[in-house]
Amino acid sequence: MPDRGQGPRGPRTGTGRPSRRVRALILTLGVLAVLGMAFSMFAGFWTDWLWYRSVHYSSVFTTTLWTKIGLFFVFGLLTAFTVGLNIWLAHRLRPPLSAMSMEQQNLDRYRMGLAPYKTWLLVAISALVGLIAGASAAGQWRTWLMWVNGVPFHQKDPQFHLDISFYAFELPWYRFLLAFGFAAVILGLIAAAFTHYLYGGLRVTSPGARATAAATGHLSVLLGLFVALKAVAYWLDRYGLAVKSSGFRSGDWTGLRYVDANAYLPAKTILFCIAVICALLFFATLWRRTWQLSVIGFGLMVLSAILIGGLYPAIVQKFQVQPNEQAKEAPYVQKNIAATRKAYGIDDTQVVKYEGKPATEDDAKLRADADDAASIRIMDPNIVSPTFQQAQQVKDYYGFPANLDVDRYPTKDGKLQDTVIGVRELNLKGKGIKHNWINDHFRYTHGYGVVAAKGTEADDGEPVFTEYNLPPEGDLGTYQPRVYYGEKTTTYSIVGGPQKEIDYSTDDHGEKTTSYTGKSGVNLDNPVNRAAYAVAFNEPQILYSGAIGKGSRILYNRTPKERVEAVAPWLTIDGDTYPAVVDGRIQWIVDAYTTSNAYPYSSRTTLGDTTADSLTTGRDDRSVVAQQNRVNYIRNSVKATVDAYTGEVKLYQWDTQDPVLKTWMKAFPGTVQPKSAISPELLSHLRYPQDLFKVQRELLTRYHVTDAQTFLTGSEVWQVPADPTNKSGDAVPPYYLSMKMPGQSGQAFSLSTTFTPAGRYSLSAFMSVDSEADSGDYGKIRILKLPTSQTVDGPKQVQSQFNSEQDIAAAIKLLKGGDSEVEYGNLLTVPLDGGLLYVEPVYVRGGGLKLPLQRKVLVTYAGKPPAFENTLGEALDKIFGKQGDTTAPPDTGAAAPPASADPTVQQALADAQKAFDAGQKALKQPDGPDWGAYAKAQKDLKSALERAEKAEHEAAGTKGGKKG
Repeated sequence: MPDRGQGPRGPRTGTGRPSRRVRALILTLGVLAVLGMAFSMFAGFWTDWLWYRSVHYSSVFTTTLWTKIGLFFVFGLLTAFTVGLNIWLAHRLRPPLSAMSMEQQNLDRYRMGLAPYKTWLLVAISALVGLIAGASAAGQWRTWLMWVNGVPFHQKDPQFHLDISFYAFELPWYRFLLAFGFAAVILGLIAAAFTHYLYGGLRVTSPGARATAAATGHLSVLLGLFVALKAVAYWLDRYGLAVKSSGFRSGDWTGLRYVDANAYLPAKTILFCIAVICALLFFATLWRRTWQLSVIGFGLMVLSAILIGGLYPAIVQKFQVQPNEQAKEAPYVQKNIAATRKAYGIDDTQVVKYEGKPATEDDAKLRADADDAASIRIMDPNIVSPTFQQAQQVKDYYGFPANLDVDRYPTKDGKLQDTVIGVRELNLKGKGIKHNWINDHFRYTHGYGVVAAKGTEADDGEPVFTEYNLPPEGDLGTYQPRVYYGEKTTTYSIVGGPQKEIDYSTDDHGEKTTSYTGKSGVNLDNPVNRAAYAVAFNEPQILYSGAIGKGSRILYNRTPKERVEAVAPWLTIDGDTYPAVVDGRIQWIVDAYTTSNAYPYSSRTTLGDTTADSLTTGRDDRSVVAQQNRVNYIRNSVKATVDAYTGEVKLYQWDTQDPVLKTWMKAFPGTVQPKSAISPELLSHLRYPQDLFKVQRELLTRYHVTDAQTFLTGSEVWQVPADPTNKSGDAVPPYYLSMKMPGQSGQAFSLSTTFTPAGRYSLSAFMSVDSEADSGDYGKIRILKLPTSQTVDGPKQVQSQFNSEQDIAAAIKLLKGGDSEVEYGNLLTVPLDGGLLYVEPVYVRGGGLKLPLQRKVLVTYAGKPPAFENTLGEALDKIFGKQGDTTAPPDTGAAAPPASADPTVQQALADAQKAFDAGQKALKQPDGPDWGAYAKAQKDLKSALERAEKAEHEAAGTKGGKKG
């Protein structure tokens, strides 16, 4: 019998059909995989476009996109054409097969193998190189836009007398073109050399000539182009000396020094001439058909680069500069000082001498002046957040940032007061949330309201709230309280559809729900949009969930920094975004900077290092701090706002003279509104940004000196002191405070810091900048420079004095009793009548909740013994000789209150007498006052007197009723 596998049906049923099915399945899977990848790429592009359109900054997306596409294709095609042309030309110039050596004949099998595919190989290699080059060029979109839109600075560098815009906008583009030219020529040279070798134009082991005449001419032209580009590089290097960093003095010196101007600059010019001649010799090889002269010329160029470009400058530095460095370098240091101060906006800094000791001995006058010198803030925004959390969190799904903000708001009588403020944001990590997709993205979608407290007052250690509760109550009036966009809002939400959102909940009324009515976000009515977001967010439920319906909108990119960075990718964002209630809305205010690292002669600084302090260490939510880019020019050119409800982003031109901002405004027209568009209410909440201030104070540790000779000696170098209130060793943060500097008629909202001499703890200077945006002095930096002939205590010494004072140390020890912890608040420095007043609030964390309560205030002035009292007023009274409220009242021998016939009143008065005696005993302890026992006695005394008063009123009411 015939084998069934060989029967007539075998090939169709046993072999043929399954094979076709497998091939069809593989083909289908391949097509689906390609389609999936294509749709995934489309989803990313489409969702980006939808987001930019939703925030009305689609021009940023299209301008950036078309610029990248243009650069990709132009430079990708140029590179592909260069490589392809050289491969084709080398193949075209190949010698005939009969002329090939034995070495080349051994490569014949490779040539034969490539012959059927040579066209495809040419296209593939060219395309691959072009794709890589195009992708690299697309990343230079900022460089292109700055070059094509650059505006002049109307300032010239002191060496070449070119406008600063040449270095900031033009030179980076020329360097990119040069780098691209080098890459294209080198790739073309490698491709041509390999092709010539493969087809016999070049020989390695064969006797006789190493290259054919055609190959010699071809490669000589490419080598000539390479050397010509090197000549251009030498010429551009001349200008690059003005923005070159070196290790002179500190590691961030920028600009020409004596050796640069007198050795490197002439050397670059000479090397340029030599490179031009060498390039001409390579081109001449087309006619001479020999590399002899060109190789000799190239060798001389390399030798000249070593001798003229390396050895000669070293000799000049060793034998001319080092023996007389002060005199040689002084003119160039002077240029560096002027350029650095101009580039960082510190050229108008006002430095005045300050004695550091009181101008008067009249304590009564000093006490009166202390109240006018500053609105001293005893609520530290970096400590009291847990107290805000406990008192005003309301529900677990709300939260406050670890560091609150300081702003100014009017009191009921119209006066501005320093206010500590925080937004009650959504906290999805709260314990009260049952986590699932609906709850996390549909139900819990927003925070609710702001909480504010007076910065200068405390109520039994707790903040005095001026805005509080749900719904909001207080002094800020009526505003939209819902917070859909905030610093802690990092996940997406889908709002406005059939699913109701939790607004807030109370014990009396239960959950109150709402539905988003804003126009923010992207509409999900379109199934294409839903599919795109399902892919982009890797969440298939977006595609088919019934919780999404008509009117549903997806909100994402919800932190203020993310939104501003996205709509203005050419800006650097300040690390401290802060909220303000403006015109009935919660607005996040974002300071943004334009920067450059190409300002000639200006020394560079690293933003991440310069802006770090004891509050930012370990945090990753501060944009500038996270960036390690080096800059040598910075301007706070843009003030941005993000609406907490609608997410609307507005960019306002703040620095109207900044050429870098003007350049970007040309590149992205219509994205930045004029300064005149800022409303008066918004203007009242704008302030001088912290990160810019920290950059400037770091530069002023050296560049407060304007004389080159003094700068070179290093005798006037300062440092930013370490924060004395903790053991981190990081820089003390600057503080916002309403204060009056010498020469000012009244208090102004200011940002201030202190300086100490390098390596020492005494005070060398006090720095403040006017931070009121609606003031004519906004941005004016004032430095009070203390005399070097006397020692004035710096922050660390003052803190040490606080800690070592016997009575204070004993009181602190008592405050730490049990499980309590003592925490020091901001150590504030205030200029007062020629001296310096130091004020530091002291917080106690006690009980299971460990909430910080402001219990004491430390004060010292001009070397006086420090005061440690319950309130600021009491501490100032003690420092300046007045009697504080905590001093024991005089013993008149009649402490017992008048008798009463009511037994309840009699018992209450007896308890009051007992509490009074206990308080007197606590004050008269042999080892110093027992402040803890005294505080308890005072509390008992208050309670007893209240009971007595209440009993008296009740008794009087009863008698009145009987009489009636």
